[in-house]
Amino acid sequence: MAKTQLNVRVDEDTARAARERALERGMSVNRYIEELVRQDTGEVGHTFVEAAADFMKQYESVFAEEFGSAPEGRAESSGARRGEGTSLSR
Repeated sequence: MAKTQLNVRVDEDTARAARERALERGMSVNRYIEELVRQDTGEVGHTFVEAAADFMKQYESVFAEEFGSAPEGRAESSGARRGEGTSLSR
């Protein structure tokens, strides 16, 4: 989709809040504002999927360590990933 430049003026507190929230979410201010507008205009489902994908990307290593699944193309490195030390009955 083609992008259009939109210039807006906001007070310094609003600008600071936007920068901080975007940084907390690991995204640009542009993307943060874009997502807010999408949410406000009813594209919540799409935004939810993007947020979930961002969450999974951010915590990928934690999930892999906890649940033993390494992303494709990455070697398994812990015993837990190979099923060692699990509490499954045999």
